[in-house]
Amino acid sequence: MTVRKRLAVCYVAPGSHLVASAGPTRNVLALASALGERADVSVAFRSAPDVPAGLDVPVLEIEPGVRPKTVGDDSAVRGISYREFIAYLHALRRFARERLRSFDLVLEKNWLLTGYLSHYCRRLGTAAVPVVNHIPVPGRGMRRGARAAARHGAGGWISGRYLRSAPRIIAETEPLARVLERRLGIAAERVRVIGVGVDRDLFRPRDAAAARRALGIAPDATVLLYAGVLDRAHDLGPVIDALGSAPPSIELHIVGDGADRGALEARAERSGRPQAVVFHGRVPHEEVPTFIAAADLCLAPYDPDTFPNGVVTYSTLKIREYMSAGRPVASVASGTITGLVRDGVTGFLVPHEAASWAALLQRLPPRVRLREMGRNAAGQPLESWDDIARAFYEVIEETLTSGATA
Repeated sequence: MTVRKRLAVCYVAPGSHLVASAGPTRNVLALASALGERADVSVAFRSAPDVPAGLDVPVLEIEPGVRPKTVGDDSAVRGISYREFIAYLHALRRFARERLRSFDLVLEKNWLLTGYLSHYCRRLGTAAVPVVNHIPVPGRGMRRGARAAARHGAGGWISGRYLRSAPRIIAETEPLARVLERRLGIAAERVRVIGVGVDRDLFRPRDAAAARRALGIAPDATVLLYAGVLDRAHDLGPVIDALGSAPPSIELHIVGDGADRGALEARAERSGRPQAVVFHGRVPHEEVPTFIAAADLCLAPYDPDTFPNGVVTYSTLKIREYMSAGRPVASVASGTITGLVRDGVTGFLVPHEAASWAALLQRLPPRVRLREMGRNAAGQPLESWDDIARAFYEVIEETLTSGATA
């Protein structure tokens, strides 16, 4: 009897440091752990300053010793100079030659030059598949100036060239797959849509009163919660502006950090109710469900203007985690969100402008109704990480069977 060899797969995140509480890290580790049921899986980041205890996946570092320039920042190439970036590309190619040739297949997570590493691995004879979750729109909605827009524009042009040469691409959503086809000219048959999963064991309904006691949040407050990165795509600005005219019982609690934190803190000061906005910063991933449990309504305020054609192309992991934890969600009516959030049933769909957020906060249903909507949200079918891993493994087998390494 022939024993089938387990495949060796490495999921590489060239644009990220391993920061346990950050979304890109959690996405990579969750998929890698689930995929480990079917293959021998390792993960690789530019560096790994924050490896979670008990992680069941081997971790590789592309540039050992390099650390994020900002504490808690998971972006590996944000803010580095042109010379530093070129040096990092040399290090990435060296890492591929020395470490990745022993794997059957490499998955490359979305970053500034998505497709670059996959192309180089195929040149080395190793099958590789880019995993795309976002195509930025240079110059639209960027707060970091012309230099950042030019950098993203150049990166997007280079990335497009490499993606067009990829035999297979995984896109997280159907709207994103359409962008790859129409904007980059990639044939539809080369794109496989696979979203993200949710950890139902971790993100499950919990007692709100106990969560508030643990966090020191008043039992009678109406609590809004945002958990995630603070950047331009996840735009809390209009929500903070809306608090100025909101009922005094409403508080906004923000869990996470990012490039826009300073601007949001200043905006809260100008809102007229700075005491109603609480910035908790980054917290350990395992503590996030406690914050969700303490909330009455969870927020995912995406700015569609930062996405191609004004359509949110993210697979929205945070919305799935909010819903799995039994909380209603307020977000925008765009992309896959409209298939997740049922307006008035499991949450609210709001035009992304301060006036619309203000109108929602002024007419927010009683907390007992929000709890009922949360129960509705928890009852919605959501894919697990095992479901997602199964779909990834199908693509891995298809890629290896086709011999697509050229």
